[in-house]
Amino acid sequence: MKYVLVSGGVVSGLGKGVTASSVGVVLKACGLRVTSIKIDPYLNIDAGTMSPFEHGEVFVLDDGGEVDLDLGNYERFLDVTLTKDNNITTGKIYQSVLEKERRGDYLGKTVQVVPHITDAIKDWIESVAVIPVDGREGPADVCVIELGGTVGDIESMPFIEALRQLSFSLGPDNFCLIHVSLIPVLGVVGEQKTKPTQHSVRELRALGLTPHLLACRSAEPLLQNTKDKLSQFCHVPINNILNIHDVPNIWHIPLLLRNQNAHHSILQQLNLLGNATPPDLQQWTEMAEKYDNLTESVRIAMVGKYVGLTDSYLSVVKALLHACVARSLRPSIAWIAASDLEDDSAKSTPEAHAAAWETLKSAACVLVPGGFGDRGVKGMMLAAKYARENNVPYLGICLGMQISVIEFARSVLGWERANSVEFDAQTPNPVVIFMPEGSRTHMGSTMRLGSRRTFLQTPHCITSKLYGNSEYVDERHRHRYEVNPDLIGTLEEAGLKFVGRDESGKRMEILELPSHPFYVGAQFHPEFKSRPGRPSALFLGFILAATGKLEAQISRHQNGS
Repeated sequence: MKYVLVSGGVVSGLGKGVTASSVGVVLKACGLRVTSIKIDPYLNIDAGTMSPFEHGEVFVLDDGGEVDLDLGNYERFLDVTLTKDNNITTGKIYQSVLEKERRGDYLGKTVQVVPHITDAIKDWIESVAVIPVDGREGPADVCVIELGGTVGDIESMPFIEALRQLSFSLGPDNFCLIHVSLIPVLGVVGEQKTKPTQHSVRELRALGLTPHLLACRSAEPLLQNTKDKLSQFCHVPINNILNIHDVPNIWHIPLLLRNQNAHHSILQQLNLLGNATPPDLQQWTEMAEKYDNLTESVRIAMVGKYVGLTDSYLSVVKALLHACVARSLRPSIAWIAASDLEDDSAKSTPEAHAAAWETLKSAACVLVPGGFGDRGVKGMMLAAKYARENNVPYLGICLGMQISVIEFARSVLGWERANSVEFDAQTPNPVVIFMPEGSRTHMGSTMRLGSRRTFLQTPHCITSKLYGNSEYVDERHRHRYEVNPDLIGTLEEAGLKFVGRDESGKRMEILELPSHPFYVGAQFHPEFKSRPGRPSALFLGFILAATGKLEAQISRHQNGS
């Protein structure tokens, strides 16, 4: 197994995840099989209990792993299916070591960071690296590891030491280190500054790791004298200094790396030049250039709770992008804080209230994504009601589906206090209830998680047609509340149809309103399986409906064209 380690310095948020994903894309384009590991130095066991404001979205894998959003980048870029073990956290490592200590596995030894924690990290990396993730048998050729945080962080020290030991035991031909750093330009001087990168590399070398390549983040392309200084003071050959400057969209990053012969430097370091072909990035180039040249757009109202940090909905944004590009459109996302739509907001912040409603009414379609807690729920219901009553295409995901059921029960059935027990435990009409097998005492990994099968109840529904008339679909879940099966008969008699259910028939997975052009709710998260060039069926249908082309597209499909 060959390893490429991507570390970061100077500041966080430089795009290590996109860099690591792009390195994987270029190596894959050279004919190699690639897998990925993300190391997060925080103490949480996984990302499941972390606030989206704190850490962006929680990405969900097929096996139910709640992981860092960078694994979503890896899956989308590399078109692989990762496991929860591909995300290593300090919490997972310490938990595994302490469990061994309690069992007596260390035979009375004093358990220490070195060697026990570092050995556990190395063992974890080497065992996960050989798990096939691309649907083929046998291990990959290269494992790309991203080390979260920045060099010098106290919490990442055990990982750096473990990776130093790993690089030594593997030998120089099996380990390549790419260090991502910032080259700032000070406004007053206007000069590209190399000193922060010099300090970062010095810190890395002091810890026993020497970078083979530098990936320099900057607003503009690096000047030649900047590269010369970096090469001289960081002990990195000038051909191995890569510049990842700002680009129109992130699909250009693999092309930037290819154009700077990054693949040659990496393959040379890993002694893989004889095993690789020249990188074939033709489709990737077409995709990046197509997006740059799009002129028409579609306006999408995104009504959510965490709109202050767009990374909270990263996969939804990417799924919209994939669907829009497939229809030669640019996504124009209008972010609306759900609470701004509420009646209370009209009194407390009238300007924000008026602006939110104006934005909603100017959109071609409305999307309500997932979330937890009751903040903004009334605003989401108002958005769902507006879309339902005005024949505006609506897509509700997870909480967004539950919102549409509550709103329908209140407005159409006249159940004024209909609600989810999550928001009102005493509601006389509990249309959304707690899952019977859920835990009320533990939060982590106690939801309905991962890939589950949904059976489509009729071939005549929009969803079935969008999924190619399949009898079932496998999509990823993340929820602990669900539509009350005891009330389904009443809701369906009133016109709301539950066209997708689980194998028991009691869990409602997909709803549609047949009298509406496109009013769809999904209890699962279709955004997690969307890929560039292969958009999610529901998102594609949503965009088709927003542009008035859904019926024509479905007719063409059914006629076999």
